[in-house]
Parts: sequence; C-alpha cells; structure tokens
Amino acid sequence: MNIYNPSNEQLLKSIQEDSAQSLQDKLHQLRQGQIQWEQKAVADRLECILKFGELVQENIDDLARILTSETGKPIQQSYNEIRGAHNRVEHLKNNAEKWLADNVIEGLEGTYEKIMHEPLGVVANISAWNFPYNVGYNVFLYALVAGNSVAYKPSEFAALTGLAITDLLYKAGIPKDVFQCIVGDGTIGQAMLEADFEGYFFTGSYPTGLHILKEVSPKMVPVQLELGGKDPLYIMDDVKEVKVAAINAAEGAFYNNGQSCCAVERIYVHEKIYNEFVEYFLEEVEGYVIGDPVSEKTFIGSLTRKGQLNLLRNQVNDATSKGAKLLLGGDELAGKGNFFAPTILTEVNHEMLVMKEESFGPIIGIQKVNNDEEAIALMKDTEYGLTAAVFATAQQRAEKVLKAMNTGTVYWNCCDRVSPNVPWSGRNKSGVGATLSSQGIRAFTQPKAYHWREV
Repeated sequence: MNIYNPSNEQLLKSIQEDSAQSLQDKLHQLRQGQIQWEQKAVADRLECILKFGELVQENIDDLARILTSETGKPIQQSYNEIRGAHNRVEHLKNNAEKWLADNVIEGLEGTYEKIMHEPLGVVANISAWNFPYNVGYNVFLYALVAGNSVAYKPSEFAALTGLAITDLLYKAGIPKDVFQCIVGDGTIGQAMLEADFEGYFFTGSYPTGLHILKEVSPKMVPVQLELGGKDPLYIMDDVKEVKVAAINAAEGAFYNNGQSCCAVERIYVHEKIYNEFVEYFLEEVEGYVIGDPVSEKTFIGSLTRKGQLNLLRNQVNDATSKGAKLLLGGDELAGKGNFFAPTILTEVNHEMLVMKEESFGPIIGIQKVNNDEEAIALMKDTEYGLTAAVFATAQQRAEKVLKAMNTGTVYWNCCDRVSPNVPWSGRNKSGVGATLSSQGIRAFTQPKAYHWREV
C-alpha cells in the first residue's frame, strides 16, 4: 500500500498490507494473549498505558511530523491533538480501577450479590484518520485497560501513525499477542467484519457505519459506532461581543480543515446581529494562513482525501445555483495537493446541500433567523445528532434551545470540544453507543451477576 503526502502528492512510504490469512493469524494470537491479559490486575494493565502516554510525549516531534505528512493536518494542530489526547490517559489513571471494580450489594436472608465487569474478549477497532490519537485512544486504550485484546485497524490515510502508535504500545509493555495493527483499506476491513470478534468499535462515516452494523448484527456482539454530524451553531442577539463569537465560530468550523466529526457545519444568526457577525466572521477567516502544513503559521492545510474536493465543489455549485451568496473561496487551489479554499456562503437555506449534508471540509453556510423558535426548528432539521451549540449571554434562554436538541452533546459558549469526563455519543445517523466517561470504560466489559448464599 502506497502512502502519499496529500499536500504535495509525494510518495511517503510503501507498506505491506494485511491479507485474510495474516488477519486470521493475528486473531489467533490475540485470542491466546487475551486469556493471560485478562488475568492481570487492572493496576498492572494500567501501568502499561501510563508508560505509553509518557513515550508518546517523549516522541511527540516525530509523531507530529508523521501525522502531518500523511493527513495534511497543520503541524501545530498535530501537536495540539497529540498533547490533548493525553487527557484520556489521565482519565484512565484516575478512574479505571474504580469503574472496573466489583460492585458488592448487601442482600437479604443470608444472600449477597455482586456485579463483575468482565472483558468482552478480542475486539476490533476500525479507526479514523481525522483525529487518530483522539478517536483511537477512546477505543483501544480503554479496551486494553478493561482486559481485552485489540485488533486495531487505523485508516489507510493514517496508517503510518497507526504503526507508530503500535510500536510505542509494545515499548510500553503491551504484549504483541494483546495488540495487533491491521494494515489495509476497505478490503481488509471487510475481512474483519467476517472474522470472529467479540465486539466491533468503529469511527467514521454513516454509510460505512451502517454497513458494519448490517454485516455483524447476526453475531449478536456489541457494536459501537462513532459517526459524523451536521452540527449546528446558533448565535443569539444577546451575545456580549459579536466579534468574539464570530472568531470562536470560525475556529469551530475551519479547525483541522473542517475535517472533524463535531465541527460546526452550519451557523444560524439572529437577524439583529447578522450583518455584524458576518462581517467579523469574514474578517477572521480571511486572516487564516493557507499553505504548507509543515509551517507553524499554517491554519488551513490540505484535505486528507482527494475525493472530498469534488463533494465540496458540488455543495458550492448547488448553493449558488439556488441563490446563495459566495463571500469567500468556493474552489480548490491551483497547484499540487488537496487544497480547498476556506469557503463562506450566506443567504443560504435548507434547500441547499451545504445546510443538509455533511461537508467535512473548510466550508460553511450562515443563515439569518428571526427568533429562537425558528433557530430551533432549523437546528433540528437534520438526520444527524452529534452536537449542537449556542452562543448567548442568558444561560436559561440558551438551555431552552439546547434541551430541544436531539444530540449526544450540547455546548453553551463553546463548540467542537471533547472531554473524557463526559460521554461522547451520537444519536440517529451520528452513531450508537458511547465512549469516554464511566460509560466509555465499561463499554468494553460485560456484566456478570453473582448471587451468593452461605449454607
């Protein structure tokens, strides 16, 4: 498999893909290793994860360079991701033993009851390329601490990062028969669906997630899907500083080139401050540095996948043909690499693809609304349910809007944020199940109830 740099189209490396046979060989190893791994105390398994976290920070320069080279993520944002993902390690350090401990319940008449949290067994982690540390840690670190062995398939667009992660896990003490990296594209991914795993954990698009769900449902094993979104942001007319709201909204929309599951994908602005907001928003985005992802000054790098250029161009053409106003961008940049100009569309509506279908790129539509009721109706007009955000001064007014959202996460005066302390989950086409928090730790276990009575 050839790995190319999406910013200059140069070949980075050729690596050996897994075959159906090598997958079965690795699965056999993992099944044998899991038996031994489960018998270790949580504290011993956790010790390896903590060591891994230390090694990642010690090697951050090389890891950031690898991540930027194969995804086009601006180098400073690669550093941000790797540093930020470490909070998952800290979360496990502070909580794993507590949430994986047995729960003893006092019974009646000489009986007592106990709940044990046993590992699922050998789990498949089919991961994503846009935030391979964040979304990867959410699954394989938590699965390992819980006593599972893991077949980890990084995206083919972040395979070098996946291999680097694997190497550091081994150096941290994770046995090779407990963690195996599966390299390849959708072909080997399909082979994983046909193999015998005790759980499937996927991060990626809704169509692929739906395919996985259909394929593995007859096995009756846990399936967890962290999928995309069409996340709305509403700017109320009572915000203290419109400029600050515009700056934060722009970052929420364009960070990581807009390639984030919880990126702001559509913005609604109260009519009283609409013109002022658009002016500040445009000013902010025009100041973004576009170019070589290796430069520390770059904020907008290349898209990871070339095919996304056509999708974005189609959304722009669809919107402008239906009356939208193109304020900025609108097309790919000349020269080598998958560069698409930061794009702002106004005078948009829900007849346009840009306000209905996931973009996953540096493009945003901004729509004027008359009141909160109109904003709520438009924000809810989606098949997705990942996040929703409101920027406002009055908390009670903001909460009224956010309580109406059928999403796994809501934000007040912030957006595009993930914390290990609370569940990360989606609704409808945004996914099934939850990672992070106590729920994310126990997601990789199955409860067993004990009833004990002395005779």
